[in-house]
Amino acid sequence: MSVLIGAHVDEEDPVGEAAARGADIVQISLGDPRSWKGPVLAHGGGPQALRRAAADAGLALVVHAPFVINVASTNNRIRVPSRRLLQKHVDMAAELGALGVVVHGGHVTAEDDPGAGYENWAKAVAGLDAAVPILIENTAGGRHAMARRLESIDRLWTALAAVDGGDRVGFCLDTCHAHGAGLGLDGLVDRVRAITGRIDLVHANDSRDEPGTGADRHANLGQGLADAEAIARIVATAGAPAVVETPGGAEAQAADIAWLRARI
Repeated sequence: MSVLIGAHVDEEDPVGEAAARGADIVQISLGDPRSWKGPVLAHGGGPQALRRAAADAGLALVVHAPFVINVASTNNRIRVPSRRLLQKHVDMAAELGALGVVVHGGHVTAEDDPGAGYENWAKAVAGLDAAVPILIENTAGGRHAMARRLESIDRLWTALAAVDGGDRVGFCLDTCHAHGAGLGLDGLVDRVRAITGRIDLVHANDSRDEPGTGADRHANLGQGLADAEAIARIVATAGAPAVVETPGGAEAQAADIAWLRARI
């Protein structure tokens, strides 16, 4: 089976960035990922022009939602704008013909009942007009995160299963985040699938830190402290496209993509 492999790139010229890396798929942000302002597409021709250019190049697209989104929050000033911003990104992703929108699992505070976070996620999904799927990404740290540990992901998926649209929610497995959370990469695909029933995208990233530290600092493949061969096995067995979010620009990411292809 042929696996689509690519990288996170700048959204101004994703097709050109893909060509520079030899990528089959690219992930883009729509504006500043740390801003509430968006989505904003830097590509000059707008969503439809980028959609046509990607199709002509045989290039798949995926969108990464802003890091500020936290639909699990019990704070109305965070949760409500998060839902609105996620909906806007889903809408533009649909215009782009993207495979989906990656969104972090979010968190609650130490004073909150974690159950409120899962309930808020369920409400967000029930109210989302999902023209393309959202892909919830596991996170590396946070004691009160909704998608750090497998037990938390299990609770989240149980909550989503109870609402309309929950069956369309996908999962993005980030290997650096899993390493940081101390999940153990060997056999992780099977353990995740036992909970979610699916893996829709892999973020194939090495880590600069020891396992279980909760740190989220990406490294190029084979150059960090994660089990690089286990990362390759995850990509090979997940049955999903893989995107590297590694440092170094086009040349370094092209090397990461080639590294993965050589092992798959």
